[in-house]
Amino acid sequence: MTFAKFVARRLAEMLVTLLIASFAIFGCVYLAPGNPVTFLLAGRAASPANISALDAQYHLNEPFAEQYVRWLGQVVRGDFGRSIEYRTSVDSLLAARLPNTLLLIGLALLIVIGAGLTLGWVGAVRGGLADGTILVTTTVAVGTPSFVAAIVLQAIFAVKLHWFPAGGTGTGFGSTLDHLILPALALSLYLIGLLARVTRSAMLEALEEEHVTVARSRGLPERTLIWRHVFRNSLVTVLTMSGLILSTLTVCTVLVEDAFGVNGIGNLLDLSTTTKDFPVVQAISLIIVTLFMVVNFVVDMLLPLVDPRVALGERNDA
Repeated sequence: MTFAKFVARRLAEMLVTLLIASFAIFGCVYLAPGNPVTFLLAGRAASPANISALDAQYHLNEPFAEQYVRWLGQVVRGDFGRSIEYRTSVDSLLAARLPNTLLLIGLALLIVIGAGLTLGWVGAVRGGLADGTILVTTTVAVGTPSFVAAIVLQAIFAVKLHWFPAGGTGTGFGSTLDHLILPALALSLYLIGLLARVTRSAMLEALEEEHVTVARSRGLPERTLIWRHVFRNSLVTVLTMSGLILSTLTVCTVLVEDAFGVNGIGNLLDLSTTTKDFPVVQAISLIIVTLFMVVNFVVDMLLPLVDPRVALGERNDA
């Protein structure tokens, strides 16, 4: 399959998947128990006429199909509607909070990749005490939920040592980055352990392959051997995990942003779900699905570059 055909096919698949996902997201929120009008009234009594007016204002009195088509048409034009809770456009809410979440996820991703690959490499190549220590450490990391990591990190590095702020988002890039270091560590701890173990296993498996033994017997320097024939081949397995890594980071941001008081879309999603703010929940859910699909699309294109034996559109799932 040519590169152009592969891209065209994957884009078509993404559009179909997005359409199905949009229907599922809208349907699930639509069928959820509770009525946003109840939260709008905040316990105040209202006449049937006033309730009908609110239903008409937010199109809650329309049939499901009509509501979905209306919403989908707005989304295609880049308009996610108006928040029921905040009485402002969803776009403005996302614009204020999305950069903080993307920075948090990006910082956590860098930590996961850097620490996970390094620990996996050291464990596979060094062996012995280093490998045993890494296995124990990564086991603890994998077994530690993000919200528990958040509490421990806050207690040690914010309250006791005063190295980092205990919560908030900060103002300006430098301050925001300082505020997001602890949340990023809490968010990445589990994935560091997971990636380190997967990398270690993939490299140990690659070390047993015949072409590695042949290369070593021909006197290829060990550093070159590890990099070219072991680590690079193991990256195929690691790359296939990227979708899992991103989805885990995105989902866990809800817990971590709440714990640290980060003004991001994870925190906004939690609040909007509680108040039945349908437009906000639908917008954030669709953004998460889109982000996940884009990452998988990029991975499918990168795999043949990392390992030429992998054909376009094929993936060796871990």
